[in-house]
Amino acid sequence: MSFSVIKGTGYVLVHTPDMIMHNGTTQTTERHVNPDSDYLKKVPSHLRSYDEVVSYPANQTYIGNMTPEELRGYKLPWFDKKVDNADRYGKFGEIMPQDEFLGLMKIVDVFDLVLLENSFTDDVRGKLVKHPLITDELINKLKAGEEKATIEKEINENHAEALYNNGEIIGCVKRAHDIDTNLNAHVILENLVVKASGVLSMLNLLNKNEINPEDIDYVVECSEEACGDMNQRGGGNFAKAIAEVAGCVNATGSDTRGFCAAPTHALIEAAALVQSGVYDNVVIVAGGATAKLGMNGKDHVKKDMPILEDVLGGFAILISKNDGVNPIIRTDLVGRHTVGTGSSPQAVITSLITNPLDKGDLKITDIDKYSVEMQNPDITKPAGAGDVPTSNYKMIAALGVKRKELEKKDLMNFVNDHGIPGWAPTQGHIPSGVPYVGFARDEMLDGNMNKAMIVGKGSLFLGRMTNLFDGVSVVIEKNSGTVDEKSSVSEEQIRGMVAEAMKDFAAHLLK
Repeated sequence: MSFSVIKGTGYVLVHTPDMIMHNGTTQTTERHVNPDSDYLKKVPSHLRSYDEVVSYPANQTYIGNMTPEELRGYKLPWFDKKVDNADRYGKFGEIMPQDEFLGLMKIVDVFDLVLLENSFTDDVRGKLVKHPLITDELINKLKAGEEKATIEKEINENHAEALYNNGEIIGCVKRAHDIDTNLNAHVILENLVVKASGVLSMLNLLNKNEINPEDIDYVVECSEEACGDMNQRGGGNFAKAIAEVAGCVNATGSDTRGFCAAPTHALIEAAALVQSGVYDNVVIVAGGATAKLGMNGKDHVKKDMPILEDVLGGFAILISKNDGVNPIIRTDLVGRHTVGTGSSPQAVITSLITNPLDKGDLKITDIDKYSVEMQNPDITKPAGAGDVPTSNYKMIAALGVKRKELEKKDLMNFVNDHGIPGWAPTQGHIPSGVPYVGFARDEMLDGNMNKAMIVGKGSLFLGRMTNLFDGVSVVIEKNSGTVDEKSSVSEEQIRGMVAEAMKDFAAHLLK
């Protein structure tokens, strides 16, 4: 079996402090329920600057300037720590400031729904011209700005959603239909954010890995938003919209949704599409979610710390045919939380971890690193959710002890040796296993690792359609260097088989 490979990755963050207040559901709900709340008054004094966001250890890890092992060297909490000489650009991607991102939202807007004020447009155009990935073709889509009076009229009279920078209105997103709630300004803004951050992720993937966008055949978008109208509210297609802007002219695509587990679902789907021969190069991509900005802000403010959920997350991963070099995706070692699995921790870990390992006659300790729910504990611990990755590693280790593959005294050693600290922003789908794919690929290419497991989990019950939990996992493995061609038959072999069949047929006639 010739498995598909991971040929490249891209990871981006976007600092969006004004969107915390105006688009994050914790804050917008608070404004609706209690507009004079002390919490809302305190938010502005708990926002980080762009430089603070760039120098934050977890963010430097996300874009590849630090390894997870180097991050572990920083003692929690991390928010009061600073990485010296931190760079906006990293090995895997970048951290974009809010003003440039608002300009990018206008660039990806093909229905003229984003209005930006004149002077802001001129200012941000000057910045984006210098961006290494924003081509002249894209810059030309950043059209002339609007008068402030025009923007204010859209907001006050036509239900447009205001866009802010440094606390001031600099633009708006118009509604796309007068009565369709699925095309109102709020939803359009959320969807344009997904598209723009997805495009930025795709551009970084293509650039960092020297990939020709015309070589991409298919795109799977796996964020948590859905675009459509009143007749098909989740009809899609973010994937093709992102591919269009990124110049992937030979690609088609579709969207995959599965709450937080979607990226791992998408990774498996992409691997299967390539392995089956349907497509040669498939990209999985996801943009960020404005709704989850400042989601745990009340707990952060209460503990007198900055609101750490101040970035949108995005990623893109290229899956291609086996080249004998890049890490393979073991589609024969897939874990599934099935309908009948149940929700107990042991049942979940068994279905996602040990069941696929048993298929390959592997022990829990045969996996060098597990990438589970990679939420940043700096964010989750103050909110009472604890250190999510560490909790997962302890459960895996406990199952290893039960299976007699690990001594009880070595439980914490397992956590340190086979686990990694969480560094991903709580953007829902973003932490779900995939943040480690870039590092795992590097480690395997360097010969420092043999196997890693990517685990995604999802909360399907949030949709109020089922009480079920969800999850999938897959093993990725260092390439042996041998590309299995047994599954393919050469033209010469076909001619030989036909000749043999004709010879047998002729012999039968002569009898």
